[in-house]
Amino acid sequence: MTTSKNRGKESTSKSDDSEQCAKYLKALADPARIRILKALQGSPLTGTDLSNLLDIEIPNVSHHLRVLYHAGIVHTRREGRFIYYEINREVLASRTVAQTLDFGCCTLRMSGEE
Repeated sequence: MTTSKNRGKESTSKSDDSEQCAKYLKALADPARIRILKALQGSPLTGTDLSNLLDIEIPNVSHHLRVLYHAGIVHTRREGRFIYYEINREVLASRTVAQTLDFGCCTLRMSGEE
C-alpha cells in the first residue's frame, strides 16, 4: 500500500524529471543549436571558430551557446583569453560514440552530415 506521502514524493520526482526534460528540449528547439552541437562533436571550439565554421554571426553564436550552457548541454573551458565550448560528456550516451546524446528523458542521435 502506498501512502499519500510516498505518492507525493514520486509525483514531485517525476515533475522534476519532466522539467529537466523540457529544459533540454527547449534548448534543442532551434536548428542553429543543433548545427552547433554537430560542430562540437569533433572537438571543443571557440565562439569565433563556430561563427566561421557555420557562417553565423558571433552575437547569435554567443546567444545559442548561452542557451545550451544554461541547459547543461555544453560546458566551457578557458585557455588564456579563449573560451572553448564542448559537449557535456555526461549527456553523451556513450563516451565513444559522440553522435548520441542521452538526456535521461530522451535521446538525440545526430548524423555526421550537415
